[in-house]
Amino acid sequence: MVKASFFSFFVFLLLTNLSAQHSVRLEIKSLPPNPAAPVTLYAAGSFNGWNPKDEQYKFTADAQGHYYLILKTDAAHPEYKITRGSWNTTECSMNGAGKANRVLDLLSDTTIGVQIEAWADQFAASPASSTAGQHVCIIDTAFFIPQLNRTRKIWIYLPPSYCDGNKKKYPVLYMQDGQNLFDAATSYAGEWGIDEFLDTTSARECIVIGIDHAGEKRNNEYNPYDNVVFGKGEGDRYASFLVKTLKPFIDRAYRTYRNRENTFISGSSMGGLFSMYAILKYPKVFGAAGIFSPSFWIAGTKIFSDIKTKGKKVKSRIYFYGGKQEGETMVPGILHAFEELSAVSKSTMRTVIRDEGKHNESTWRNEFPLFYFWLLQ
Repeated sequence: MVKASFFSFFVFLLLTNLSAQHSVRLEIKSLPPNPAAPVTLYAAGSFNGWNPKDEQYKFTADAQGHYYLILKTDAAHPEYKITRGSWNTTECSMNGAGKANRVLDLLSDTTIGVQIEAWADQFAASPASSTAGQHVCIIDTAFFIPQLNRTRKIWIYLPPSYCDGNKKKYPVLYMQDGQNLFDAATSYAGEWGIDEFLDTTSARECIVIGIDHAGEKRNNEYNPYDNVVFGKGEGDRYASFLVKTLKPFIDRAYRTYRNRENTFISGSSMGGLFSMYAILKYPKVFGAAGIFSPSFWIAGTKIFSDIKTKGKKVKSRIYFYGGKQEGETMVPGILHAFEELSAVSKSTMRTVIRDEGKHNESTWRNEFPLFYFWLLQ
């Protein structure tokens, strides 16, 4: 009865959200003087996986050269930014500083004027100072991914005691979006501060592997399912890379515990969706997962179907995190995944929902220590 009641509530909530879909017309009221018009503008936000060049969210220019976009969403508070097709050409403040995400308050159909102060690529990029600590290094700037015929930068954090001359072995945590984990100089919107936390914590030590995302292919690599917006899902091949190529390399090159109980995976947003899939696909490899703000909505019903059919083989530790400020589907999606997995799996799980939680690195930075203590203590 409890399960049926919860699922009925979930369906009701989704139907309520869909019935409350609103239409907003975004109108660009002003643009920076350079680059010269015409330009191609896009909206990237929580409604399209933060894709900076999504043709379905491209602005139209009318006969007078005015840009507009009709955006339909069931989320009450979607976040977004305006880009010219990449994160290097995203909007910024007039002094070149980054801007906070724009937030729409959609209570009814409306028209909103948008003023663009400047573009990020108009400012000379000054070399940023690295904030990566002494225990962080780059294994390879072009580690080959045979499953996808691509290369990738791979980071590693080695605990302070690793080089003390002992023969101690360590658990390993594989994390997505590696450029955002250790170094503000390479991050998009602030780092997680993984190394600063691990350097000072009293919790059990752990090796952390950070794998950079694939740029424009990020939404393909982290999605195991085909998508009409993003195209072919490559998550299955990317998971195979982690398990069959990267993990064996790490286990040969470093002193690691190779068993499932000491091998973990984690990610946020699309990386959260992928981490959920990876532990379903390889339950004998990953013994725990940190699922931060997962983009379950992109996978539709497919991820929940996989949880139902594959979840019974998962006997792991799983930490779900979501914030109420991340859109209307975030919390129901997490609760649905938790409920479906609980029905078929004997995994130890924890679900954390924050009223103030947002979809950004600073939020995940604050949550990571709590996940880590739960995982290793």
